[in-house]
Amino acid sequence: MGRRGPKPGFDDVACPNEDCDLYGIAGKENVIGNDTYNTKSGRVQKYVCRTCGRVFCSRTNTAFYDLRTEEETILLALKLVLKGMSLRGIAEVLEVSAATVSRWLSRAAEHSEEVNKKLLKDLNVSKVELDELWTTVKKKGAAGTKRR
Repeated sequence: MGRRGPKPGFDDVACPNEDCDLYGIAGKENVIGNDTYNTKSGRVQKYVCRTCGRVFCSRTNTAFYDLRTEEETILLALKLVLKGMSLRGIAEVLEVSAATVSRWLSRAAEHSEEVNKKLLKDLNVSKVELDELWTTVKKKGAAGTKRR
């Protein structure tokens, strides 16, 4: 049996460890594959950062991290919430508890707040101005679509 050679680098994956020198920087060849594991949703890739030694997976820092439910089921629950369906109704349809749906919703809300913080950190506008902007965008979007 011959040597397997070096593990391939993952250029599109960045280290999630905030204490790492290469935190959040992809393409530095510091992240390598470190196995996979199966979930109901499919295979999940595990990684290791050669700079800091942190082991993480492709779901780290996402709303799906450490959940056993299929991603499609969670996304469906979130879509139903957006459509105005009650948490109890969603729980009944998906055959889970209302507390589970509530946890999914809370987790998604936390992650959306983090995304907003990162995307909007360089904008110098107040929350009221952002609300006004979104209201304008919604009105223009509704005006441009025809209802049947």
